[in-house]
Amino acid sequence: MAKMHVEVVSSEQLIYSGEAEFLVAPAQEGEIGVYPRHVPLLTRIKPGILRLTVPGSKEEVLVAVSGGMMEVQPSLVTVLADTAIRGEDLDEAKASEAKRAAEDALKKATDDLETANAHAALAVAIAELKALDYLRKRVH
Repeated sequence: MAKMHVEVVSSEQLIYSGEAEFLVAPAQEGEIGVYPRHVPLLTRIKPGILRLTVPGSKEEVLVAVSGGMMEVQPSLVTVLADTAIRGEDLDEAKASEAKRAAEDALKKATDDLETANAHAALAVAIAELKALDYLRKRVH
């Protein structure tokens, strides 16, 4: 099967760099599937799960993203995520606590900056919880 190179980068670090046969991303307009030789595309991504089918592996690589941009070229996909965490690094207790803290911060926000920061933190926590839920459903 044909392959494409995929790079997933957050503002802090490189999350994934390697080959993939298929990618599913949470685009702004809905989930989008990308195969090698896809038509060039630039789209926003929203909080959710990035799923990669990697050659030679039965398991998908999962990355929780809080938003960002994705550029698709025929043999290269670049995801520039605001925040991204690999599936195996997720912690449900931390994600749930972060969601509660973000919801509290949103209620207590007194200006636009505090509101925006609380919304961003909430988006990260929700993306992590969605990824954990997907992992739980896939295992059972």
